[in-house]
Amino acid sequence: MAEGTTNGYRPSEVSPPGVTLREILEERGISPAELAARTDRPRKAIDEIIKGKAPITTQIALELESALGIGAEFWNRRERHYREHLAASRGDPHQ
Repeated sequence: MAEGTTNGYRPSEVSPPGVTLREILEERGISPAELAARTDRPRKAIDEIIKGKAPITTQIALELESALGIGAEFWNRRERHYREHLAASRGDPHQ
């Protein structure tokens, strides 16, 4: 594959990474309060991520990896794709 080649696929909608986090917590029977305790974060911080109001930072991705066993790379990639989608949908030239 040639360097710099992209597939050109741009979904019309991308959900915040918090939606994925909420689904995983529900599947595993883990409450947001329990995740907050496992990550040593305030419950409000976890709620903000789940609602899509706060980003998953690199540090939080590492904490989620430790707490849930899902690699930080997954969370970082999920967050990056979401932010890129937001920038593209706004026509942000700095995407």
